[in-house]
Amino acid sequence: MKGYTICYVWFPILFVAFLVESAGAAEGEKDGVYIVYMGAATGSSKNDHAQLLSSVLKRRKNALVQSYVHGISGFAARLSAAEAQSIAKTPGVVSVFRDPVYQLHTTRSWDFLKYGTDVVIDSSPNSDSNSSSGGYDSIIGILDTGISPESESFSGKDLGPIPSRWNGTCVDAHDFCNGKIIGARAYNSPDDDDDGLDNTPRDMIGHGTHVASTAAGTVVPDASYYGLATGTAKGGSPGSRIAMYRVCTRDGCHGSSILAAFSDAIKDGVDILSLSLGSPASFMLDYKEDPIAIGAFHAVENGITVVCSAGNDGPSEETVTNVAPWILTVAATTIDRKFESNVVLDGGKVIKGEAINFANIGTSPIHPLVYGKSAKKTDATESEARNCNPDSMDGEMIKGKIVLCDNDDDSYSFYDKEYEVQSLGGIGLVLVDDKMSGVASNYNEFPLTVISSKDAPGILSYLNSTKNPVATILPSTVVSQYKPAPTIAYFSSRGPSSLSRNILKAKPPDIAAPGVDILAAWMANDTEVTLKGKESPKFNIISGTSMSCPHVSGMAAMVKSQYPSWSPSAIKSAIMSTASQINNMKAPITAQLGAIATAYDYGAGEISTSGALQPGLVYETTTTDYLNFLCYHGYNTSTIEVISKDVPDGFTCPKESSVDLISNINYPSIAVFNLTGKQSKNITRTLTNVAGDGNSTYSLTIEAPSGLTITVSPTSLQFTKNSQRLSYQVIFTRTVPSLPKDVFGSIIWTNKKLKVRTPFVASSR
Repeated sequence: MKGYTICYVWFPILFVAFLVESAGAAEGEKDGVYIVYMGAATGSSKNDHAQLLSSVLKRRKNALVQSYVHGISGFAARLSAAEAQSIAKTPGVVSVFRDPVYQLHTTRSWDFLKYGTDVVIDSSPNSDSNSSSGGYDSIIGILDTGISPESESFSGKDLGPIPSRWNGTCVDAHDFCNGKIIGARAYNSPDDDDDGLDNTPRDMIGHGTHVASTAAGTVVPDASYYGLATGTAKGGSPGSRIAMYRVCTRDGCHGSSILAAFSDAIKDGVDILSLSLGSPASFMLDYKEDPIAIGAFHAVENGITVVCSAGNDGPSEETVTNVAPWILTVAATTIDRKFESNVVLDGGKVIKGEAINFANIGTSPIHPLVYGKSAKKTDATESEARNCNPDSMDGEMIKGKIVLCDNDDDSYSFYDKEYEVQSLGGIGLVLVDDKMSGVASNYNEFPLTVISSKDAPGILSYLNSTKNPVATILPSTVVSQYKPAPTIAYFSSRGPSSLSRNILKAKPPDIAAPGVDILAAWMANDTEVTLKGKESPKFNIISGTSMSCPHVSGMAAMVKSQYPSWSPSAIKSAIMSTASQINNMKAPITAQLGAIATAYDYGAGEISTSGALQPGLVYETTTTDYLNFLCYHGYNTSTIEVISKDVPDGFTCPKESSVDLISNINYPSIAVFNLTGKQSKNITRTLTNVAGDGNSTYSLTIEAPSGLTITVSPTSLQFTKNSQRLSYQVIFTRTVPSLPKDVFGSIIWTNKKLKVRTPFVASSR
């Protein structure tokens, strides 16, 4: 694709790319696709958009790519840079920007959430049932690669009639929709032929099928990936209906298609929108130029909860994406299941490894073993050879052997190393890597396993102790009830947000959920994951925040089914304020390398499947909160009046708007930055009683870090009726000249039955 730079990011199972338009195209060397964003839909039509186009365009075939008229006003069109600049000056146009291309960022996981770390109170949902938890059938819209309707996970049996409020459509008339899948649309990228094979909601990649079944798949017994991870597959909300919006093709997920899907979903009547895709941390877009942030804003304005993946650029800080406060952003954690593939040395010594492989080279250590460094070519460096980089090893010294490779050189992916060893005739690979520990990648029949750096010296010592070292790699086995779990996945993007620091958007900005080695439905006839001589699998095991996102989407649908009138912010608050910070050893959740996790790693914590259905109190983030957020972010009142359809009469941006004021929007977490000098910071929050029992008094507990004094007033909240709102004030005061690092704590309100936790971070930077 001319005019694009392709940036590759590797993480277990999924290959992620992000296409960024080169400067040349932006300077008008060739026409490109631009998105013209005109705020909230106020009766504009496709004809209106065509007229605006014709006012600046010479006659051009197929100039209009997409038109947005439901909830969102705007269009995508093929323009030159000069034409785009001309349209940007038109009254009522908020922004004009190049069409970005995003990329894609279980049986055991739901059982683990239900029984592993959860604190059960009065009751918990019967997640083994395909029926809705209440009388309201939630509809989950999924923006992804499509769906495979033949999968058992999408059976419409026993679901009853389609909700009468549904306004959507199924574009494939060949029995594609069935009562479980009630909507299916497809959006070709601007470069696709309208009559091409991609113009279908059918999944040709597998990702969308996996995501949809994780969120809302029906109960399927005896699911597995060729006997691995055997159990009952089910989604988080088995009774929910699914509407698939296929916005991703082999070329990626175009922003113009994503906005079209948001617009259609608003009209169709979905309750939840789930997006397991986004940009890399290196390419953050301003809110008014980010199709996901734009679409999500208007979806939330129309009562739809939007859940997005946090990204896979961890473990560095400030890598989280999809950070707009109206989005529920999700990080990835492990579950209590591990896939072991061990190395056996001569003498029976066993080195534990982790991978998914179906190796068939025997259980006896009879195969020659060599260290990549020992097979170095004369013109290669020692580092290149020990990392098994391409063209660094002598094939004669590799052929017929198991190769030990380091993985501390980021120049090449572990898949590159696997290919190099195989191409030289190697029969197996032992990879030394701490970051990949805890994430089992799939190598099919090739004997490849990953060991930790603390175990590597054992193999190196053995190699140096004998002239004829031998080993074997065992096929994968499953270790259940593994401890500790959950831990934070190394790839999961971390907070704080680099766009809006004073919203506590931690690693997965808001919440964490299982995203490592998740078993869920897969598309049929996928040869890439099919073992030789076997039928194609109906389920597959993959990892990423793509997998954690639909866990939360399913939980949001369960909450919506029980409380149909709740707003997106109430649902978000219920999920965040009831999260767990404790693992299955009754100890604090840690990152994969052992450090105690913070809000930058997991937001409010690991999702709870029972607590979110009985939160007691919720933070309702109002329209005015979001509008003030835009003011504090630097938008002016006139722009905001175009963006939102719900601007209150007389609304104006505060005269002294600044990012520091973002801390005061009524969010379920608190972030206070720039805590310097002698001045304290005062923050206000308001809670709404949703417990359903009228009179209730909540007492206060503060978990404060050293170097900080937290004062809360009042110290108890006495509610006398349902839906009553009460406010409290928090004062942050340093007790040291400057906080040496960002510090974390929480404010907890409890009535002895229910606990409402609000995490906070404070920083002097």
